[in-house]
Amino acid sequence: MRALLSKAPGGPDTLELSELPDPEPGPGQLLVRVKACAINYPDVLIIEDKYQFKPPRPFAPGGEIAGIVDSLGEGVTGWAEGDRLIAMIGHGGLAEKVVVDARQALPLPEGRGFEEGSALILTYATSIHALLDRGRLEEGETLLVLGAAGGVGLAAVELGKAFGARVIAAVSSEAKAEAARSAGADSVLVYPRGPFDKDESKALSKQFKDSVGPDGADVIYDPVGGDYAEPALRSIAWEGRYLVVGFPAGIPKLPLNLTLLKSCDVCGVFWGAFAGRDPGANAAHIRTLFRLWDEGAIAPTVSATWPLERGGEAIAHMAARKAVGKLVVTMD
Repeated sequence: MRALLSKAPGGPDTLELSELPDPEPGPGQLLVRVKACAINYPDVLIIEDKYQFKPPRPFAPGGEIAGIVDSLGEGVTGWAEGDRLIAMIGHGGLAEKVVVDARQALPLPEGRGFEEGSALILTYATSIHALLDRGRLEEGETLLVLGAAGGVGLAAVELGKAFGARVIAAVSSEAKAEAARSAGADSVLVYPRGPFDKDESKALSKQFKDSVGPDGADVIYDPVGGDYAEPALRSIAWEGRYLVVGFPAGIPKLPLNLTLLKSCDVCGVFWGAFAGRDPGANAAHIRTLFRLWDEGAIAPTVSATWPLERGGEAIAHMAARKAVGKLVVTMD
């Protein structure tokens, strides 16, 4: 089989297309013919050894797949050869075949394509955990979403609307603004590219405040970080919840006096650890996502695809913060 491997720490240009023997499923495992692998920001970090987990090399990045069951390991029940599935696997997805723990796989519904299926779990599961468990979002509240045209951003916009919030989407271009509007955002603001000096930071803060209104944002969903964080925090409501989701613009330093003045919470969001620590609660969220998907309230947006041999380009596109919705690598 072919696989796109990271053999040494580095950027997307260091990935090598290699031939490997097919893996064999062990007890409780499925061998899956990968049809599509979604690219997420952790794929940018993991090949540079900057992610929380550092798999032994060589390894293929790609933690979110859709495919077809090729064979079953000993003791597997509930699955058959030819079944369609989606799965979160951490890494290894940029390969034509991969071994998956049968307990971690989910059936891909009939009528749903592999590309769309591969783009569902990570962004929407992260966002539903963030909004409901960490943000305690309630109907009628105001939700400000930074980076609202990216994968997790669009998911947060759609879920915010599904849960009855007023959603303000913040993006960096008019093209991204259109994507946020299509996802259902009530209003959209286009902010400039950082970094910002003191006056520019103050202007951005006013832009956020004007957009969310005089009462502030009850929940702020921030998958961007960097110089955007403090101006956004300054627009938060009394007892608001600021959700720390990611840092493609850099890890910010927040003045904690702002949390005192607004009596607000700054909440970390680490969906992977949550899913491992409370699998029952995560499974309930997944059921909710599948219901909303079936009802048409959410729909993964795949804006671009690449073949396996050009998978590094997809990761580079993500690293450059050019992604609208999800980027997917296909094997066919």
